[in-house]
Amino acid sequence: MKKLLTVDDFIVAGISGIGYGLGFEIPKILGYEEWQCGVICLIVGMTLDKLANAVVFSKFVQSSTTNRIMIFLAYLLMGVTIQYSFVSWKEISADAIDDYAIEGYAYLVVPAILGFAFSMALRWYRVRKIRERYGDGSGGFVFDELLKNKDLLDEMNRQNQKIHGAFDTNLAVKTKNGVFVGDKFKDSIFFCGIPYAKPPVGELRWKAPEPLPESDEVFEAKSFGASAIQVDYDGSPLKHFRQSEDCLYLNICVGSKKTDKEKPVLVLFHHGDFSYGGSSDPILYGRQFNKIYPNAVCVTFNYRLGILGFIDFSEVPGGDNYPDALNLGLLDQIAALKWIKENISVFGGNPNQITVMGFESGALSIALLATCEQAKGLFQKAFIFNGSPLAAYETPEVSRELAKKLLKETSTTTMAELLKLPTEKLKEATKKLAADLSAPARDGKFIPIDFYDAYLNGSVSNVEFIIGIAANERQIYKASVGDEKYKDFMLKEMSSILNYLDANYPDEAKIIRNYLKEQMAMTTKLEAKEKLWEQCYTLGLYKCAKKLVEGGSKVYLLYWDVKPLIKNLGSGTLDVLAAFLGNHEAAQIYGNVLNQDIAAILQNLFRKFESGDTMRLFNNEIKGIGAIDWKEFPNALIVSEKAFRCEPITEKLTKIKSLLKIFAK
Repeated sequence: MKKLLTVDDFIVAGISGIGYGLGFEIPKILGYEEWQCGVICLIVGMTLDKLANAVVFSKFVQSSTTNRIMIFLAYLLMGVTIQYSFVSWKEISADAIDDYAIEGYAYLVVPAILGFAFSMALRWYRVRKIRERYGDGSGGFVFDELLKNKDLLDEMNRQNQKIHGAFDTNLAVKTKNGVFVGDKFKDSIFFCGIPYAKPPVGELRWKAPEPLPESDEVFEAKSFGASAIQVDYDGSPLKHFRQSEDCLYLNICVGSKKTDKEKPVLVLFHHGDFSYGGSSDPILYGRQFNKIYPNAVCVTFNYRLGILGFIDFSEVPGGDNYPDALNLGLLDQIAALKWIKENISVFGGNPNQITVMGFESGALSIALLATCEQAKGLFQKAFIFNGSPLAAYETPEVSRELAKKLLKETSTTTMAELLKLPTEKLKEATKKLAADLSAPARDGKFIPIDFYDAYLNGSVSNVEFIIGIAANERQIYKASVGDEKYKDFMLKEMSSILNYLDANYPDEAKIIRNYLKEQMAMTTKLEAKEKLWEQCYTLGLYKCAKKLVEGGSKVYLLYWDVKPLIKNLGSGTLDVLAAFLGNHEAAQIYGNVLNQDIAAILQNLFRKFESGDTMRLFNNEIKGIGAIDWKEFPNALIVSEKAFRCEPITEKLTKIKSLLKIFAK
């Protein structure tokens, strides 16, 4: 990938070139052997390169353009002076000096050209393989090739066991609920499949998560826990992975080198429309996490989904005993955060420095939990990408309708009968009711109905946010769930949005409906509606940022404007997540090649966010780009292949002034 170059890079390269050139030229004149000249050239050149970086990127030199130019001229003058002095002393002809200089500089230029050519060839090869696999991407994400790798499937579905004999104490950590023995991978130790609550099975089905008892027993922590019962979309790799009602497990990644200082903690909330997904998704593996974030601890976890995580039984006989079923998935998330806060210190994490990161449904969850009294103090910073609380239902009505359909589908009439159903039956019902599965509900008790008002009142002012918006996220959702589910979702959502606008903003609604008719005349009905839906959704996120700021929170906006490698697979959640985790293998699985430049920049900025540093990158902090000053809302950091810039983005979110007027309030 070609780097985004700045003047500073050329200055450092020029200074290094002087070192490499003189390092080869002078020994050659003195009669050293060719290989000796090469060794001296490398030593002198690398030393001067290191010195040049230290000087050129020092605070004094970076403080002004004049200082940067002056330091380069000083180095250049020094090089010319040394060369001229040596030529005069040895009485060497100018032609001979030119030959020596060209030969010396070749040691600098040729390897750089070859390295660049190799990186571009490798990228071209990866792109070609992806295009061979996906074509135009119209079939969405497909992971059926996993079935061909039996060894991989066996490994993915392996279950942790209790340990009765000796174990490696260097890989073991004692928590309140037992001793867990992890697995080492390069410079990291992974603890996988650690339970954070009692299994929600039997009498605990549709009950709030309960804390685990204290224990001194020893367990393996080498394999992922089962994913939640979910819809097996072709675009989800987890349809090949073990699923169970017993799914409340988390995974922890730490550095293999132990330190006395507690590290910041990053907790990842998985995506998946509340109907699919889990912590064993390859996109969340983060094998490079400790290399990228050596001073942090990473946690991923599962939570209940679909009819086992978001359903209202209040109108079902016996349903009064299950008041928490409406938002069980969110209660699971709180239980996981509480376990993390109580136990993460034994893994080297700081329980008072927790950052949560979520995408799509994971982001929506975090945005809701921020308003929830039960989640107060469980995290201090939050990065939410493409997940607006607007997607949560304002009343439990949809969830009550889902409960009625579940009774009909399973031929049951009471909660007692539902509790007797085997897991397989619920799995079948999940598949058949995929189009009707509900999301969290803003019930006014656990979650406030008007979350904008909650933000405005300062109830979230103790949390610092990054809010991410994608220019074209909808294609990722379509590629994950398939055309049929996507079409049903889009038409249903747009109908709901238009009805809401008719009831609350009748004048603006007329203008927006006319705009929609004009778009339908130029394109398909579905495409016109999906574009309008995306504008409403992204403006909803923008309004979240606005209300949070008005309520006292510090907010940074991120606008992802990177073009997809394959248009029909989109660019957004998966690419951003892969970039932050440096997960280039998963990026390729999902039909893209990780842009190393963009990834390195975002990782550097996120390290600053997590540690509380100023959100600014100086030229010396990442090779290949100029300084970046990420200003707070209403500005946004716009990320594209060509450049990073910070400026307002309202004009990028919508061209409909009436729509902007509604969401700007």
